[in-house]
Amino acid sequence: MADPIPSTDGDAGAGPGPRVLILGIGNILWADEGFGVRAVEEFHRRYQVPGGVTVLDGGTQGLYLVNFLQECDRLLVFDAIDYGLEPGTLKVIRDDEVPKFTGAKKMSLHQTGFQEVLSAADLLGAAPQAQVLIGCQPLDLEDWGGPLTAPARAALEPALAAALGVLAEWGVTVTPRAADETPTALLDAAIDFAAYERRPLPGL
Repeated sequence: MADPIPSTDGDAGAGPGPRVLILGIGNILWADEGFGVRAVEEFHRRYQVPGGVTVLDGGTQGLYLVNFLQECDRLLVFDAIDYGLEPGTLKVIRDDEVPKFTGAKKMSLHQTGFQEVLSAADLLGAAPQAQVLIGCQPLDLEDWGGPLTAPARAALEPALAAALGVLAEWGVTVTPRAADETPTALLDAAIDFAAYERRPLPGL
């Protein structure tokens, strides 16, 4: 997978507000494991962020993300998390609780990797001052090449609403994009939501 390419709509150095990283992690090749990536992709498609805010598809990059964490004061993460709840259920976890959930009930390599990212940033004295995890309970993590399941897809809208609430708490105001605006894609065209998640199923 290619190195993550962040999106910053505004001047990254502008404004007195906190430096914020909005991050989606996961593996789109394993059905609901791609929830975090699809959530951050949809956030970027809908909203323009002010200076000092970065939107990033972290995929399964693991420790490569440490540099991005070092450059932010506040971290907002979308991910698929096994809480042992009804599929599609969202939970918002904050601050010291975040590492516990990104490492609990390991479902894939990226989660252990991200827990290590948080630990590495902390050891470097550069951990974000505030951390929020918006996690979705997955239904299916074993459908290789499959799209998000219906419960995970339905959770995208409330996940974005939760993100807007968190950003508002942090004093960050985002702007809805114009209907005819086409932002720079976070993912390659072959694997973005429109091309991959909405593709016809085989035989249909």
